[in-house]
Amino acid sequence: MSSPHAIPDLFALSDIHGPVLRPTDPGYTTELAGFNLAAPHTPDLVVGATGADDIVAAMRWAAATHTPVAVQATGHGANFPVDHGLLINTSRMTDVHVDARQRTATIAAGAKARHALDAAAPHGLTILTGTSTDVGVVGFTLGGGLPILGRAYGYASDLVRSFNVVTPDGIQRLAAPTEEPDLFWALRGGQGNVGVVTELVTDLVPLTRLLGGGIHCPGEQAEPLLRTWREWTTTVPDEMCSTYDILRLPPMPDTPEPDPLGGGFLARVAIAWPGDPDEGERLLAPLRTAAPVLLDTVADIPCTDMDHVYIEPQDPLPVRESCALLQALPPKALSAFLHACGPTARSDYPLRMVELRHLGAALSRPAHTEDAVCARDAAYFMETIGVPADPEAAGAVETATRALHTAMAPYGTGLTMVNVHGRPGDALDRARAWTPEIYDRLRHTKATYDPQNLLRFGHAVPPAA
Repeated sequence: MSSPHAIPDLFALSDIHGPVLRPTDPGYTTELAGFNLAAPHTPDLVVGATGADDIVAAMRWAAATHTPVAVQATGHGANFPVDHGLLINTSRMTDVHVDARQRTATIAAGAKARHALDAAAPHGLTILTGTSTDVGVVGFTLGGGLPILGRAYGYASDLVRSFNVVTPDGIQRLAAPTEEPDLFWALRGGQGNVGVVTELVTDLVPLTRLLGGGIHCPGEQAEPLLRTWREWTTTVPDEMCSTYDILRLPPMPDTPEPDPLGGGFLARVAIAWPGDPDEGERLLAPLRTAAPVLLDTVADIPCTDMDHVYIEPQDPLPVRESCALLQALPPKALSAFLHACGPTARSDYPLRMVELRHLGAALSRPAHTEDAVCARDAAYFMETIGVPADPEAAGAVETATRALHTAMAPYGTGLTMVNVHGRPGDALDRARAWTPEIYDRLRHTKATYDPQNLLRFGHAVPPAA
């Protein structure tokens, strides 16, 4: 904090309708709670925003006092601890308005994918969402948003029509292709580097059902399933979306024996297919014969049951994640991958999940309006997740992550994806989410809208000099 009088000044602002809390105030810790427990926040002040006016007031105060600002909706992307400064919590802002005639949704800053799915479904529409519907729509979209149905429909940011955003000068602006076009560009794939989004308007997809779920095999059969999946991805239609996962899962509490998913070492292919379910079932035949199947959860499901595809944890966890974009998966890459994290890895291998996702198709096509997404030339995507319980376990997760990334580096593009980059390091590390040209443009756009670098937490870029 730059001024000892700054906190009392904020309390004097009558148009902050939500709570304004200091570390000693009751409810402070609860206000900061989010999904990822790996990066606990300790800001000097937290504002529980109830609407755009609260965000405007908070940002004006931050600009006047030169106080750095962070934003949190659900805390799924909380890979970086916020110490000091101001944190704006948008979790109360959950409104979703669907315009069925226009096939659009206006989604507030703190709304989760679950809110948007439920609002769109009665109109025969759905939103592009990631592997968990507990994630906030705005944060997901600002990072580009890699959806479950990405190969069929593209990135979530591709469908955005406009943003209402409060820039660090405290001015509320409309960002759209013809209004503040540089701001609109930076908000689609540039993460939250240039402002605090209060709501967005996005196109919806006319879809009510999909074929989705996972084919789970013993982890010892990871190699035949991987090699079959890799070959299979070269033959499937664009609309077939899939991942290959190696899972090392803890026992599931309150689950009767036998528990095919809990406490197991598994290889899985998860799929999402928005086409004819019978055709989808036929396409899956090679995967179901690649290795013995322990559990097959693939089913025809409503779009509101999107969580059925990946069955992700619902309770907060200390998550450490990372990712890399891959140019291709030749046989040597598969061998390197399996050697690092497959059946021959040490028995206490610390990564809970290692995933390879098939990209391409709609994910490779340019957006209608240029954006800051830098993953369109990648063929596959690798993600790792560890859930360390203590600092020693966290060190083991980091070591295993580095080893896997080193093994796969010859097959990578050199870039990451900002939403799942993990805990950002120095400026050079953060820059890996974009090409040099896009990164340079982001820095210049940052200098226009945030010259004080108030939005400096998390995966931030510095303003150009």
